[in-house]
Amino acid sequence: MKKTFSPRLMLAFSMVCFGTIGYFVRNIDLPSGEIALYRAFLAILIIGGYMLFTKQKTDFKKAKKELLLLAISGAAMGVNWIFLFEAYKYTTVSVATLCYYFAPVIVTLACPLLFKEKMGAKQWVCFAMATLGLILITGLGNLSEGGDHLKGILFGISAAVFYATVVILNKYIKQISGIHRTFLQFVSAFGVLLPYVLLTDGINLSSLNGVGWASLVTVGLLHTGVTYCLYFSALKDLPGQTAAVLSYIDPLVAVIVSVTLLGETITPLQLIGGALILGFTLLNEIKIKKEPR
Repeated sequence: MKKTFSPRLMLAFSMVCFGTIGYFVRNIDLPSGEIALYRAFLAILIIGGYMLFTKQKTDFKKAKKELLLLAISGAAMGVNWIFLFEAYKYTTVSVATLCYYFAPVIVTLACPLLFKEKMGAKQWVCFAMATLGLILITGLGNLSEGGDHLKGILFGISAAVFYATVVILNKYIKQISGIHRTFLQFVSAFGVLLPYVLLTDGINLSSLNGVGWASLVTVGLLHTGVTYCLYFSALKDLPGQTAAVLSYIDPLVAVIVSVTLLGETITPLQLIGGALILGFTLLNEIKIKKEPR
């Protein structure tokens, strides 16, 4: 069957959507845990419907063997969302997103410990430079300007830690992959977030205005449900390096949205720090093939 859309275009579009999520979350006057809960619920509806429409069956016999890992990774995904949404509340969207993109660096450092993978000189240089980038993003001496900024940075880094946890746990999940794995992780995230929300702030949907409702539906349906369907549909048809390069559209769009639509400032040092994180994590992911003589 001839493809209607280019996989590159689908992946690029999904990354643009991911990059704008901070703008919409800012318009939802709900606790972060509750936003994460509805995001998971709406995504389950869309992705489940997509899998039914495309007749993609999940092998639950295989899933049972890795049910615990799926549950833990889904829980980590839910917590990751909460921390990221909290970061948006306390610091700028650009700083929160760039801190969040420190996750691949955490994965790079953890892999030698967990999977006995060796880190070469290239990996160590990338790790060191990306860490320097994170230090520059925090503002160095400017942290004393306000506790909220520091809180936002810590929430952003915490989100990165939990996202890295999801990535690492996915390396252990061998029997089920792609959109099926993500669907089951969303189900697990919903199962963890529901009691958390009920035991903390409760349900506060009645407090939302029209903009809040529109933003919440957009985050759940577009930024999660539709975008993940496009993401995984494109991913299976693209080389890994192409996907890695296109994935960095997300933080670039987030910075543009932060500065232009939200009117937030970003210092030259923070821009340099962001460039170091994105540039050296991308360099770490790209493998250069040696041409035979």
